[in-house]
Amino acid sequence: MTTYKEIRGTNIEVLASDPSNPVTGQVWYNSTDNVLKASTGPLTAAWSSSNAMNTGRSYLAGAGTQTNALAFGGKAPTTGKTESYNGTSWTEVNDLNQTRASLLGAGTTNTAALAFGGLSPGTDNPGKDVTENWNGTNWTEVNDLNTARQYTMGLGTNTSALAVGSGDPPVGITNVELWNGTNWTEVNDLNLKRAGIQTAGLTTAGLGFSGYSDPASPSSFVKNTELWNGTNWTEVNDVNTARREGGGSGTQTSALFSGGGSPSASALTESWNGTNWTETADLGTARSRCGSGGQALNTSGIVFGNAPAPSASGITEEFNITGGTVTFTDS
Repeated sequence: MTTYKEIRGTNIEVLASDPSNPVTGQVWYNSTDNVLKASTGPLTAAWSSSNAMNTGRSYLAGAGTQTNALAFGGKAPTTGKTESYNGTSWTEVNDLNQTRASLLGAGTTNTAALAFGGLSPGTDNPGKDVTENWNGTNWTEVNDLNTARQYTMGLGTNTSALAVGSGDPPVGITNVELWNGTNWTEVNDLNLKRAGIQTAGLTTAGLGFSGYSDPASPSSFVKNTELWNGTNWTEVNDVNTARREGGGSGTQTSALFSGGGSPSASALTESWNGTNWTETADLGTARSRCGSGGQALNTSGIVFGNAPAPSASGITEEFNITGGTVTFTDS
C-alpha cells in the first residue's frame, strides 16, 4: 500500500496547535484536539452573481439566509410582491396584504418571516404601523407597531423581533420595539438617534450599525455601532465607512455590512467579528436601498435589489469565503 510519505515526500506532522501559515495541501495531526487536519489554501473572500429576482426593486425588505431567503415589498413602483430564494433561483409567491416600500423585515428562513412598518404607495410620510406574518404560504395581518416607522431595519424572527429606529419624519428616532409573537412592546432606546440603520442578530443578542440623522446631509452619516444584550444598547467599535440603507446580516459576533449610500451607491463590504469591523471584498455591483438575508453570517451573505441606477434592479449577489482548514472525521 502506498504511504502518505511516498505520495507527498514527507510524513504527517504531529503538532500541539495548528500551524500559523500552512501551505495548500499540508496535512497535520493536532495532538491537542486529537484530530487530523489539512489546509485547503488561503482564505479568500468574494462576491459572485446569482439569478436575479423576477421583479427588480429597491427599498425592499428581506429575511433568511443565503440558501433560504425571502424578499418582500419595495419600490418598482411600490409593490407588495414577495419572492422566495432556494439558493439558486427566485420564485414568486403570495403578495403582502398591504403594498409598501421602505419596510422592515425579520425571519430566519423563507417559510417564516415578519414584515412591519413602511410607506404607502406614492408617499414619503408618515410611516405605517402595520405588521404581517408569513407562514410560508400567506401573509396575515397581526397586531400593529406602537410607533409607525420607515427607512430603517428590523432583526430577529417572526416570533421574536426588534424594530430599531426610524426614518423621516421625524428623522432618526431612537425608539425600539420588541415583538413577542403577538404584540409589540417598547423597550430601551438606541443611544444615538438615526434612520437608515442596518441590523443583525436576534432579540437576545443584536447589533445596530451606521445610518444617518439628516437625509439631505452626507455629513450626518454615522459610523456608530451598538450591541443589544436583550435589555440595553451599548456603543462599541465603529464601522470604517459611514453609510445608510445597505445590506445588514448575521449575528452579534459574525455580521456583514454590504453596500449602502455614502451618499451615492457603494460596493464596500465590511465584516464584523464581535469586536471590530474589517473591510473585505467589494460587491460586484454598487448598491443601496437593497434587501439582504438578515440571518446570513459574515462567511455566507446575500444581497438583492438595488436603488435606481438607472432603474431598480433585481440583481442578486452571494458572499463566500473559501480556503482555510478542514478537519477529517471517521464518519
